[in-house]
Amino acid sequence: MGPSGSGKSTLARQLGEQLGIEVVHMDRLHWRPGWVEGPNEELRAAVAEVVDRPAWVIDGNYGGSGTLEVRMDACDTIVYLDFPRRVCMWRVFRRIVHYHGRTRPDLADDCPERFDLEFAKWVWDTPKRRPAAMERLAQYAGRKEIHILHNAREVRECLAGLTGASAAGPV
Repeated sequence: MGPSGSGKSTLARQLGEQLGIEVVHMDRLHWRPGWVEGPNEELRAAVAEVVDRPAWVIDGNYGGSGTLEVRMDACDTIVYLDFPRRVCMWRVFRRIVHYHGRTRPDLADDCPERFDLEFAKWVWDTPKRRPAAMERLAQYAGRKEIHILHNAREVRECLAGLTGASAAGPV
Protein backbone atom coordinates (compact mmCIF):
# COMPACT_ATOMS: atom_id res chain seq x y z
CA MET A 1 0.00 0.00 0.00
CA GLY A 2 1.00 3.61 -0.32
CA PRO A 3 0.70 6.71 -2.45
CA SER A 4 0.77 6.64 -6.22
CA GLY A 5 4.37 6.77 -7.38
CA SER A 6 5.76 5.30 -4.17
CA GLY A 7 6.83 2.07 -5.87
CA LYS A 8 4.08 -0.36 -4.86
CA SER A 9 4.07 -2.29 -8.14
CA THR A 10 7.85 -2.46 -8.31
CA LEU A 11 8.10 -3.69 -4.73
CA ALA A 12 5.31 -6.23 -5.32
CA ARG A 13 7.18 -7.66 -8.32
CA GLN A 14 10.40 -7.83 -6.29
CA LEU A 15 8.63 -9.54 -3.39
CA GLY A 16 6.98 -12.02 -5.73
CA GLU A 17 10.29 -12.89 -7.38
CA GLN A 18 12.18 -13.15 -4.11
CA LEU A 19 9.51 -15.23 -2.36
CA GLY A 20 8.45 -17.23 -5.41
CA ILE A 21 4.78 -16.33 -5.05
CA GLU A 22 2.10 -14.83 -7.27
CA VAL A 23 1.76 -11.06 -7.62
CA VAL A 24 -1.65 -9.51 -8.25
CA HIS A 25 -1.93 -5.84 -9.21
CA MET A 26 -5.16 -4.14 -8.12
CA ASP A 27 -4.91 -1.85 -11.16
CA ARG A 28 -5.19 -4.89 -13.43
CA LEU A 29 -8.28 -6.08 -11.57
CA HIS A 30 -9.91 -2.64 -11.37
CA TRP A 31 -9.45 -1.20 -14.86
CA ARG A 32 -10.96 -2.36 -18.14
CA PRO A 33 -9.53 -1.47 -21.57
CA GLY A 34 -9.60 2.24 -22.29
CA TRP A 35 -9.40 3.27 -18.61
CA VAL A 36 -12.97 2.15 -17.90
CA GLU A 37 -13.58 1.27 -14.27
CA GLY A 38 -14.93 -2.23 -13.73
CA PRO A 39 -17.89 -2.82 -11.44
CA ASN A 40 -17.05 -3.01 -7.72
CA GLU A 41 -18.91 -6.34 -7.46
CA GLU A 42 -16.51 -7.89 -9.99
CA LEU A 43 -13.52 -6.41 -8.20
CA ARG A 44 -14.70 -7.75 -4.85
CA ALA A 45 -15.26 -11.21 -6.36
CA ALA A 46 -11.80 -11.21 -7.97
CA VAL A 47 -10.13 -10.15 -4.72
CA ALA A 48 -12.05 -12.79 -2.74
CA GLU A 49 -10.78 -15.43 -5.16
CA VAL A 50 -7.17 -14.20 -4.84
CA VAL A 51 -7.12 -14.07 -1.04
CA ASP A 52 -8.41 -17.66 -0.90
CA ARG A 53 -5.16 -18.79 -2.53
CA PRO A 54 -2.40 -20.14 -0.27
CA ALA A 55 0.12 -17.35 -1.01
CA TRP A 56 0.05 -14.01 -2.79
CA VAL A 57 1.30 -10.44 -2.95
CA ILE A 58 -1.26 -7.77 -3.82
CA ASP A 59 -0.27 -4.21 -4.60
CA GLY A 60 -2.65 -1.30 -4.53
CA ASN A 61 -4.99 0.61 -2.30
CA TYR A 62 -8.58 0.91 -3.61
CA GLY A 63 -10.02 1.63 -0.17
CA GLY A 64 -13.37 2.76 -1.55
CA SER A 65 -14.01 -0.48 -3.41
CA GLY A 66 -14.72 -2.49 -0.28
CA THR A 67 -11.72 -4.76 -0.89
CA LEU A 68 -9.07 -3.19 1.31
CA GLU A 69 -10.40 -4.65 4.54
CA VAL A 70 -10.77 -8.07 2.89
CA ARG A 71 -7.13 -7.98 1.80
CA MET A 72 -5.86 -6.64 5.10
CA ASP A 73 -7.81 -9.24 7.08
CA ALA A 74 -6.49 -12.06 4.86
CA CYS A 75 -2.81 -11.09 4.76
CA ASP A 76 -0.12 -11.78 7.29
CA THR A 77 2.06 -8.76 6.41
CA ILE A 78 1.22 -5.22 5.37
CA VAL A 79 3.84 -3.03 3.70
CA TYR A 80 3.07 0.68 3.47
CA LEU A 81 5.37 2.88 1.39
CA ASP A 82 5.28 6.25 3.15
CA PHE A 83 7.42 8.18 0.68
CA PRO A 84 7.62 11.98 0.49
CA ARG A 85 5.35 13.78 -1.96
CA ARG A 86 8.31 15.06 -4.01
CA VAL A 87 9.54 11.49 -4.59
CA CYS A 88 6.10 10.27 -5.60
CA MET A 89 5.54 13.23 -7.94
CA TRP A 90 8.93 12.68 -9.58
CA ARG A 91 8.28 8.96 -10.02
CA VAL A 92 4.83 9.57 -11.52
CA PHE A 93 6.32 12.10 -13.94
CA ARG A 94 9.11 9.67 -14.86
CA ARG A 95 6.56 6.88 -15.35
CA ILE A 96 4.43 9.08 -17.63
CA VAL A 97 7.46 9.92 -19.77
CA HIS A 98 8.71 6.31 -19.87
CA TYR A 99 5.38 4.65 -20.69
CA HIS A 100 3.57 7.50 -22.49
CA GLY A 101 1.14 5.99 -24.99
CA ARG A 102 1.92 2.44 -23.82
CA THR A 103 0.33 0.27 -21.16
CA ARG A 104 2.38 -0.51 -18.06
CA PRO A 105 2.74 -4.20 -17.14
CA ASP A 106 0.73 -3.71 -13.93
CA LEU A 107 -2.33 -2.26 -15.74
CA ALA A 108 -5.15 -3.80 -17.72
CA ASP A 109 -4.70 -4.02 -21.47
CA ASP A 110 -5.30 -0.90 -23.53
CA CYS A 111 -4.79 1.55 -20.65
CA PRO A 112 -1.98 3.65 -22.13
CA GLU A 113 -0.04 5.92 -19.82
CA ARG A 114 -1.03 9.55 -20.14
CA PHE A 115 -0.79 12.84 -18.31
CA ASP A 116 -3.88 13.52 -16.24
CA LEU A 117 -4.13 16.73 -14.22
CA GLU A 118 -6.69 15.21 -11.85
CA PHE A 119 -4.32 12.32 -11.12
CA ALA A 120 -1.39 14.73 -10.59
CA LYS A 121 -3.52 16.61 -8.03
CA TRP A 122 -4.38 13.27 -6.36
CA VAL A 123 -0.66 12.51 -5.97
CA TRP A 124 0.07 16.05 -4.75
CA ASP A 125 -2.67 15.78 -2.11
CA THR A 126 -1.33 12.49 -0.73
CA PRO A 127 -0.17 14.06 2.58
CA LYS A 128 -3.80 14.96 3.33
CA ARG A 129 -4.73 11.26 3.23
CA ARG A 130 -1.76 10.07 5.32
CA PRO A 131 -3.45 10.37 8.74
CA ALA A 132 -6.34 8.15 7.60
CA ALA A 133 -3.88 5.60 6.19
CA MET A 134 -1.90 5.52 9.45
CA GLU A 135 -5.13 5.15 11.44
CA ARG A 136 -6.16 2.21 9.25
CA LEU A 137 -2.79 0.54 9.74
CA ALA A 138 -3.02 1.09 13.50
CA GLN A 139 -6.20 -1.00 13.52
CA TYR A 140 -4.08 -4.00 12.48
CA ALA A 141 -1.19 -3.42 14.89
CA GLY A 142 -0.51 -6.53 16.92
CA ARG A 143 -2.49 -8.73 14.52
CA LYS A 144 -0.37 -8.25 11.38
CA GLU A 145 3.28 -7.70 10.68
CA ILE A 146 3.40 -4.10 9.50
CA HIS A 147 6.31 -2.44 7.72
CA ILE A 148 6.17 1.30 7.08
CA LEU A 149 9.01 2.17 4.71
CA HIS A 150 10.02 5.78 4.08
CA ASN A 151 12.67 5.60 1.37
CA ALA A 152 14.43 3.36 -1.16
CA ARG A 153 17.11 2.35 1.36
CA GLU A 154 14.48 1.00 3.75
CA VAL A 155 12.85 -0.91 0.89
CA ARG A 156 16.21 -2.47 -0.03
CA GLU A 157 16.84 -3.40 3.62
CA CYS A 158 13.39 -4.95 3.93
CA LEU A 159 13.92 -7.02 0.79
CA ALA A 160 17.39 -8.06 1.97
CA GLY A 161 15.91 -9.28 5.25
CA LEU A 162 13.56 -11.72 3.54
CA THR A 163 14.30 -15.41 3.22
CA GLY A 164 12.62 -18.22 1.35
CA ALA A 165 11.08 -19.28 4.68
CA SER A 166 8.99 -16.10 4.57
CA ALA A 167 7.04 -17.46 1.59
CA ALA A 168 4.73 -19.46 3.87
CA GLY A 169 1.78 -17.14 3.46
CA PRO A 170 0.32 -14.07 1.78
CA VAL A 171 2.00 -10.68 1.90
